Formats: sequence, C-alpha cells, structure tokens
Amino acid sequence: MTHDDPFTGVYPAMCTPFDADDRIDFETLRADARRLEAAGVAGLVPVGSTGESATLSHDEHVRVVEAVVDAVDEVPVIAGSGSNNTREALELSERAADAGADALLLISPYYNKPEQRGLREHYLTIADAVDLPQIVYNVPSRTGRTIDPDTVVDLAAHPNVRGYKAAEGDLNAIGEIAERTRDETFSVLSGDDGLTLPICSVGGTGAISVAANVEPDRTVAMVEAARSGDYARARALHHELGPLVRELFVETNPIPVTEALAIREGYPPHLRSPLTRLAPEHRDDLEAVLDSYAPFDGDAATAPVGER
Repeated sequence: MTHDDPFTGVYPAMCTPFDADDRIDFETLRADARRLEAAGVAGLVPVGSTGESATLSHDEHVRVVEAVVDAVDEVPVIAGSGSNNTREALELSERAADAGADALLLISPYYNKPEQRGLREHYLTIADAVDLPQIVYNVPSRTGRTIDPDTVVDLAAHPNVRGYKAAEGDLNAIGEIAERTRDETFSVLSGDDGLTLPICSVGGTGAISVAANVEPDRTVAMVEAARSGDYARARALHHELGPLVRELFVETNPIPVTEALAIREGYPPHLRSPLTRLAPEHRDDLEAVLDSYAPFDGDAATAPVGER
C-alpha cells in the first residue's frame, strides 16, 4: 500500500448481551470489551449488525457506545451508526460522537435500495456534518443493494471517509477499490471472516470480524502474518479458523456467535426477538468445534483443525 492506512488489524464486531428480561447486560458488555482489548485487537465495533443494533432504541444504542468507551483504556471504538434513513443515521452518528466514539461504521441504506447517487448523497451528508473517521459498509445480503466501486472511490476523496468494510464477497470489486484508493488515506477491511485472508492479499488492511469475538488471538495473528507477508503462516491460521467460521454462520449472525460466547465465556445466551437461540443440533456441532481448539500459544498448525 502506498498511502496511509487509518484502520489496520482486527476489530471485533461486538455482540450486545441481554439478560433474561431483555435488558442490556452492561456488566457483561464492559467485561467483554476488556477481554477483547487484552487479547490485542486493534479496536472494537459495538452496535453493528452483530450487536443487534436493529432492536436497540436510540438511547440504548448510545448507552452501549458509552459503556464500551468507558471500559477500554487504549483501543479505539468504532460505533455502528448507520440507518436507511439519512436523518436518523446522522442523528445516531452525532450522538455516537458525543458519546466518545473514535470513528463510525455506516451500513449502506437497507430495504429502500437507493441508486448510487442516493448512496453518495447519504454518505456525504454524514461525512460533511460529523468530524470523525467513517467507514462505508457494503453488505448487499442485508441491504438489497451493493455499493459500486466507482461510488466508493468517489467517497474516499472526502477527508472523513477513511475506510471501506467489504462484505459483498466479490474479490474483483474489493481488489479494484483497494487499487484505486492507494493514493488516499483510506483502508479496505474485510467484513467476511472467510475472506479476510484473500482480501488482505489484494490490498486489505484488516478485518471487522465476528470470529475475533471467539478466537481473537488467532484472528489477530492471521492478519498480522498476512500484513507482514508471511502467507504460509497466515494460510495455516486461516485453515485453523475455517471450521469455526463455518459454524458461526450456520444460522443468521449473531445467533451462533452469541451461543459460542455463552459456551466459552459464560455470556448470556439471550437474543432479542425476532432472533432465536441456536438450534440444538447446530449447538452440538459448534461446541465440538470450540472444544477442538487448544489455547493459542502463538504457533500456527500446518493442517486445519480436525485434520491434525
């Protein structure tokens, strides 16, 4: 990369814990933020899709950001603040900034499927108004509309648009965006755990990761290896993480990762309706995969978990 990269490394997309009465469990949230920071992640991303932002009120949204900001000592907090309503996204972004967020993650407008010119206007409205680094998030499986490379490149010229979270699964488009933004202060981040290593190979600088909630050490080591050019080590770690990544997306995210944290960390397993607990047969498979991981000692195995 020939430009400065404002976002590098691994940023877990945090879950939002709920108690049995559907209230946010702030004690668990703060403890989880501290656990992830201690594991060496580059930053934290609360109230995104994995954080069930769709079921949070605006006030809850802000309180989650405040709690994570207060819990950590050094790592930046990137607050999810997107919406399919530009005015609402702007309000959430302004309130996240006031709550102490260091940067913003903005999903593209969902359901109403704006044209590319509408996407540009949406993002530029927020970038003009809120003086924080902002990451454009492209996830057409949730939004029904992809953000074209031309649109991303145009947005990258804005001084507050500093990154792109790629979850469209199209390496040609992701590689083109990385190529065409080389002279901008701009980062391309994986938003798809199974493609983090390939995205790093075409110019990505890290990941906003679901798997990093469960295996932060391995995920960080994989991205660090890729960024240093040690692709043999990165590939070995990619294969180690493969069985976990597949289990984490066997049902809609964040259903499996919430269950994984319940198994591993004693995290409350509750989700807000309409999401439901992981199906028992999937839970058995997930637990078996989790049991197959030894504590990470810094060494990558040469074969995937299950083949050693």
